[in-house]
Amino acid sequence: MEVSNAKGSARLLHLCLANSRLEVGETFDPAQLQALLSPERRNLLLYPDTEDASLGLAMPQPFDNAWLREPLRLVVLDGTWRKSRKMLYLNPLLQALPRLPLRDTPPSHYLIRKAHLPDQLSTLEATVYALAQLENDINKYNPLIDAFDGFVAQQASYVKRSA
Repeated sequence: MEVSNAKGSARLLHLCLANSRLEVGETFDPAQLQALLSPERRNLLLYPDTEDASLGLAMPQPFDNAWLREPLRLVVLDGTWRKSRKMLYLNPLLQALPRLPLRDTPPSHYLIRKAHLPDQLSTLEATVYALAQLENDINKYNPLIDAFDGFVAQQASYVKRSA
């Protein structure tokens, strides 16, 4: 799920991952969102385990490793941290999802974007690392990170040419 984003990390991810679905918006109709979050899979939200008292969001159910034996659906919000918090606030069904926090991620490869901390990743990077974490295979998605590095290099070359 994403809001409009010019750089396109979520779109690129969607094009590279079979069986992915990209929904664009900020607020989703509860009935449509419920249908997307159908119960044939356990839904997990890729989002830190943080309580945001300023928005009135409760702490979600913690991740349970036993879920790794079930069919899973990873829900990812694409946008700035501020925008993703707003999306979470505006969609109570997303608030209720158990969260998958990332652990031990490398610094971002997204050098064309200003990040305040090294662990602030693009949507593509965060999703790839989450899938690798869930599948317990840290190298499985390396080709996608390599392709992303090529995308970043190409974008950087455009910036250099126009300067």
